[in-house]
Amino acid sequence: MQAHLTIGKVARAARTGVETIRYYEREGLIAAPARSGSGYRQYVPDVIQRLRFIREAKDLGFSLKEIKELLSLRAMPGKSSGEVKTRALRKIADIEQRIAALRGMKRALTQITAACAGCGPVSECPILDALESEKPARL
Repeated sequence: MQAHLTIGKVARAARTGVETIRYYEREGLIAAPARSGSGYRQYVPDVIQRLRFIREAKDLGFSLKEIKELLSLRAMPGKSSGEVKTRALRKIADIEQRIAALRGMKRALTQITAACAGCGPVSECPILDALESEKPARL
């Protein structure tokens, strides 16, 4: 018989919050655990590895929906690792798009910030004027 762990012990071992674990249960990322006679959740130790997987995937930028897809692929032994690689390559492309967007925002903000001397009345602030302008600062 496997030892059962409380949600607190699982949270500490997986370095995640108790509420996060409950949320992942509701979202179907982890199976609902058995309950003790008094209603306490009783987790099997394997859930810790699954929570670590979820955290690592989140740290790499995967959404919970994408993580659910990765977990389902892992559960299908006949699937090719090429399917996982395709998802990872899509995530890389998404990250590259976000980096490009952030660079554009930085460039625009640098331009409008350079136009501000940092003194004078707020009513004459070129940064605020640029934000109110019909012409977007990024163009």
